[in-house]
Formats: sequence, structure tokens, C-alpha cells
Amino acid sequence: MRRLFRSSSLRVAAFYTAAFALSVVALGVITLLSARAALGRQFESRILSESTSLTREYQTEGLTGVIDAVRERDTTPGALDYGLQSPTGAAIAGKLATARAPAGWSVVDTPKKYGGAEANRVYVSPLAGGYRLLVGDDADRVEALDKVLIRSFLLAFLGVIVLGVAGGYGLSRGVHRRLASINGTAEAIIDGDLTRRVPVRGGDDDLDRLAITLNRMLDRISGLMDNVKQVSTDIAHDLRTPLTRLRQKLEAQVGHGEASESALTDLDAILGTFAALLRISQIESGARRAAFRATDLTTTAATVVEAFAPSAEDAGCSLRLEAGEPVVIEGDPELLTQMLANLVENALRHGGAGVAVRVVCSRKGGAATVAVIDNGSGVPPQDRERLFDRFFRLEASRSTPGAGLGLSLVAAVVKLHDAEVSLHDAAPGLEARVVFPGRPEWNIGAFQS
Repeated sequence: MRRLFRSSSLRVAAFYTAAFALSVVALGVITLLSARAALGRQFESRILSESTSLTREYQTEGLTGVIDAVRERDTTPGALDYGLQSPTGAAIAGKLATARAPAGWSVVDTPKKYGGAEANRVYVSPLAGGYRLLVGDDADRVEALDKVLIRSFLLAFLGVIVLGVAGGYGLSRGVHRRLASINGTAEAIIDGDLTRRVPVRGGDDDLDRLAITLNRMLDRISGLMDNVKQVSTDIAHDLRTPLTRLRQKLEAQVGHGEASESALTDLDAILGTFAALLRISQIESGARRAAFRATDLTTTAATVVEAFAPSAEDAGCSLRLEAGEPVVIEGDPELLTQMLANLVENALRHGGAGVAVRVVCSRKGGAATVAVIDNGSGVPPQDRERLFDRFFRLEASRSTPGAGLGLSLVAAVVKLHDAEVSLHDAAPGLEARVVFPGRPEWNIGAFQS
């Protein structure tokens, strides 16, 4: 949900919603001012028209005619308010007769029938003989219209905000889902699953066209990767066969010369390198997942320690296992054994004379961990990550046995099991730690069953 609210599509929708809402506000202000001005003109025009009509009636009918007209119109529902005053200012007729206002336009307060006062917009016309005619109307009618308009535009504004937010959220959610599927495909490909493709909805929109283009690119990359793997595998197979025959011939000559024995040793190293490369390629392809089953890391570690203990003792080194109850995971037992064997062999070979190596198995927070810890000379921090690269060796002279593929195979096995491997300073020495993510099915009961 937090990602959704940070998405660019939602920000764009929010921007356009805000712009449209501001447009509604601007339109409302313009409409309000225009309506108020038009109503004001109509308001004053009606008053002036009534004032002119009564002035003519005064001229034709005299004072009596105006008094009768004012009294008649003053009692008519919905009519304007009127007033007639004598030259001395005394009230003669009409509701506004008691109002005090100068000639022309003014606003006066008049008492209401049931108490209180109301504001009236009044026009005062002087008549012949000093009489004054007052014609006006309730000024609150304009204010009432203002309130109606403001309320209407406020509701429209809120409606725009609600529809904009709902529409923006729906649009952003749809785009977010499709982008999430693209991102999920990319993450799966990064993790090694080159068979994944971006789903296409068939709407022929921009995202569909992008998905089709990405899928074509992935097909091309997958084809190139398959070609590279096939070429590497073919080279390894093609070279291994004649090398094996050569080894057999040299083996037949063992004892007839020191050169034959040396050549045989070199050939064994070459064949071992090819075997390791083929094994790493097989592991990285994911073909070994079919052999996964419940496996106890503690038992696997005990087997490796038992196998390496005699050679470690002969070399003046120590090797021991530190583990309690079974630590069960889902994995390939053979590959896990090979992984631990490579880590232990690496620690014994490069830890130095008299190195002490510990293999520790534990479970914490559902995650299973196996670590190989030595108290040797350690590895510089800048070189630790490169140890998992193929053919990389700290010893530039490469005088010691090995091709630099042991830890590469470890990395391949770790990746196949969705685990993580890391190297840490053991102060002194080096700790190689492999952490397998916890899963509900990884428990002792599953292993025992």
C-alpha cells in the first residue's frame, strides 16, 4: 500500500485532480461574482422602475393617488417595500415611511413583523411639494443567492475531489499491478529463472507493447545464454574425452618415467576443473531441484567433519562440529555435502599451519544456519566477495593445488537452495556463513517422518 501511494501514476492523478478542483473554484468565484452583479443590476432596475412609475402617478393623480397606490402595493405579497413622507419627514404611508435616508441609494434597517430588523436597499425620490418617495427591497435576497451558489459549488468541489481521488486510486492501482508484474518478472530473471516472461493482457496499450518488447528482448537474451552454455558444455565434453584417453595412456606408462607421473597429475587437475565447471553449470540450470528432500544439516555436517578429521589431524589442524538438535531444511543432500566439504577444505587449506576449524549448525527465528569458522590468517575485506568468482584465487602465483572453483560451486549450491552465503571476520580468521530462509515445512517432524 505504501508503494502504491508513492507511485508516479497516483501522483499524476492527484496533480490533475488538484488542477481540476482549482478550476472548479475559479469557475465558482467567477460565476458568483457575475451572478451577484447581474442580480444587483436587476434588483436596482426593478426598484428604479417602481420609483419612476409612482412618480408619474403622483404627477397625474396627485398625492391621494400616490398614497392609495403605496398602500395597495404595500399589502401585495411579493411586492417591494414602499414609503411616503411629508415635507417635514413625517410618515404618510408604507412600511418605509419611518425610514431616515438621504436622496438616492442607501441601505436602511427596518423592523420585522415578529421582531428584529432587516436590511433594505432603498432608493429615495424627491417629489414636487417637498414630499419624498421611498422604494426598496430586502437586501438579504442577494445574500441568500450567494449562499445557494457557494453551497452548490462547494458540493461540486467535494464531488470533484472524491471522484478524482477514487479515479486516481483506481487508475494507479491498475497501473501498479501491471508494473508489479513486470518488476516480479525482472526479479525472477535476476534470480536465475530465464523462462519467466512479462504477462500481456491483450489490450494493445502502452504497457502491453512494452511487455511484448521486453519479452522479445528476454527471448533473445535467453537464446544467447543457452548458446553460451551449450558451447561451454560442448567444449568441456569434447576436451574431456581426449584428455581421458590421454590419461589412460599415461597411466599405462606410470613407473617408466617421472615425466609420465607428472603429466598424469596435471591431467587429473585439468579433468577436475572440467568436472567442476560441468557440475556448476548443471547446478545453475536448476535441474537438481528434483532431488530436493528433507535433509538434516547437522547429520550432513557430521559426515563431512568425520571425513576430513583424519587428514586435518595429520596436518596438525583441528576440526570439530558444534551442533545440538537436528537442523532440517529442504534440499539436495549430495549438493549440500559438497558445499560443506568445499568450505571445510578451503578453511583447512588456506587457514595456515595448526588452524582450528569449527562447523556450527543452528536455527534462529526459523532460519537454518551452517557456518565454517577458522582462526587462521583471514581474508582482506576487499577480496571476500571476489572469492566466489570462478577461477579467482588470493594467491597470485597459484602455487598451491586447486583451480579456484570450490567457492564458485558453493555459491551455485547456495543460490539453488534460495539461501545466502557471506564471509565475516572471525577475529582472528574467517567465518563462512550460509543462511537458509525459514519455511513452515522445515521441522524435525517432517524429517523424522
